[in-house]
Formats: sequence, C-alpha cells, structure tokens
Amino acid sequence: MSFFRNQFANVVEWEEFRDDMIFWKWSNREIKKGSRLIIRPGQDAIFINNGKIEGIFHDEGDYNIASEIIPFLSTLKGFKFGFNSGMRVEVLFVNTKEFTVKWGTKSAIHIPTPQLPGGLPIRANGTFNFKVNDYVALIDKIAGVKESYFVDDIKLRMTSILDQLLMKWISKEGKDMFNLQANAFEIAQGIREDMDMQIINDGITITGFNVMSFNYPEEIQEMITRTASHSMVGDLQRYQQISMTDGIASGKVQGGGAASDMAGMMMGMNIANEMLKNMNKGKNTTDQPAPSAPPAQANNDESDNTDGGKQKPNFCPNCGTKTSGGNFCSNCGHKLV
Repeated sequence: MSFFRNQFANVVEWEEFRDDMIFWKWSNREIKKGSRLIIRPGQDAIFINNGKIEGIFHDEGDYNIASEIIPFLSTLKGFKFGFNSGMRVEVLFVNTKEFTVKWGTKSAIHIPTPQLPGGLPIRANGTFNFKVNDYVALIDKIAGVKESYFVDDIKLRMTSILDQLLMKWISKEGKDMFNLQANAFEIAQGIREDMDMQIINDGITITGFNVMSFNYPEEIQEMITRTASHSMVGDLQRYQQISMTDGIASGKVQGGGAASDMAGMMMGMNIANEMLKNMNKGKNTTDQPAPSAPPAQANNDESDNTDGGKQKPNFCPNCGTKTSGGNFCSNCGHKLV
C-alpha cells in the first residue's frame, strides 16, 4: 500500500518555480481522486496525455481535478478513478509573462567600410523581449523532450546569431558608420524581425529588440568627437592645424612656455580671420558707395571768362576799373568784348 501512496499525488502545482523559467513539466506521477490543481498568477496549466494536449487552463486558482478539470479534458472527460488507480498525465506549466533579456556583443564586430580596409570594429548592447505564443509548437519542438526551459536557453540561442544580424543591418546602404546611433531604431527593427523568424516555429515570439548604444574603439571615438567639435572650422588641413595647436597648448606636443602661448595666439588669430571672412562674404554688394555724379556744367557766360573764344580784359580799357567777369564794365558801362 505504501507503494501506491508514493505514486499518487494530492496536489499538482509548479513545484520548482523560478522567475527565469519559461516552462516546467509535472510528470512521472499519477493523479488520484481528490487531487487538486493549483495555478498561480502568470501561469497556464496544460494537461498532456500521450503527447497530445487534453486541455489548457488559464485562470489562476485552486481546482478539484476530478470535478473541475476532468470534465473539460478532450478525451479523458469520462475517466473514473478506481481503487488504487489514478490518471497518468503530464501537466506543463507555462510562464505567460514577457521576458526581458540584456545582450551585448562578446567581441567587436568588424563592419566593412571604405575608410578602414580591415573593417570598423564596433561593439553594441541592448535588450530584447520574448514570450510564449503557441503552445502546440512549444510542446512539439521543445517541451516534448525537455522537462524545463530557461531564459538563458533562449539568450544563448539568440546571441549565437546576433553578430551576423548586426553586421547585416548595420551594413545596409545609407548608414553613416560613424553615427550609427542615428539609425539605431531602423537597425533594431530589422534585427527583431529576423530573430522572430528564427524562433517563431518553436512557439516563441520576439516582441521587442532595442539597441542601447554602439561603441567604437577609443581612438576612433576620439576622432569622431574631434571631427564634430571642429566641423565649423572647415577642411582637413585646417583640422590638422588646429589639432597641432591643441597638442602644443596641452603639452602633448613638445614646446611649452612661449610655444604654447604662441599656439594660443595663432588659434585666436585664425578664428578671428575666419569670422571676418564669413562677415565679408555675407555683405550685400548694394552696401558699396554709389559713384559720385559728374560735376555740373558751368554757365557759358561765366566759364573761363570767355565769350565766343575771345579773352575778356582784367581792367576796363575806358576807365581802368577792375572787371568782375561780366560783358560790360560795372563803372562806366563800356563793352568789354
């Protein structure tokens, strides 16, 4: 009799529950009359007989299996408990919540780019989300041969293909390799769709994928930062000049003291000259002074003291009075020309 007591269960429940468990299978025991089924929040209970789903129960609660569960099982609804006999079934408990997994590249991914023959080494990190969405596929592909399944199992499977997917979607045409964060959403959407296609046949779906950051090697990140900070200056030659000036001023380039002071002065002069050039370019040509008008033509009667080409005398020949430029003497009225 002790043998039968050990083989029968009074309570069917998720005995080894963990937050990172996707499912756990209650098996290798028979259910006797009077046994109870306990379903906790966030769990579904699936009764399986000979590999076939007999019934799925979603609502949390404490149920009497004989009176509240068996009547709803597809082929076992007529089962009658007999003396020392029980019902042998498996109960698969599934965690119904959406799981969040952190991911990160283990080593740098070398993205082909014309600027760097060996490829641009990039690391990335973020999160992805998944949940169980098809119990039939889950049992057929995974739960049929496993007693339990964990988040780490999914993470290991997804991260094994993540490097290839990152390379695929980063290398899409039109991406600025030195500003990938601007395209993070588009890259993440493409990766999510591809990951979902890889795992959806197992009854699991990828509900979200996010790229938190792209990380460049230190020297490349410094170059990106410097290029952005000096973008207002102009061409590469100008950038190199300022880089050298910065190096002297900071002491990284030999020549402190007076050399550093001279570097600072040169930088100030260069910036001032650049500002003046920009100001001159912005001036409108209409701001130039208008040409002066030609001088008005002098009166014929008074120009060069002439009349008809004859020179007027400086003194009146009749009375000797100094002339004033008129045609007649102002003292005696004598005609001067």
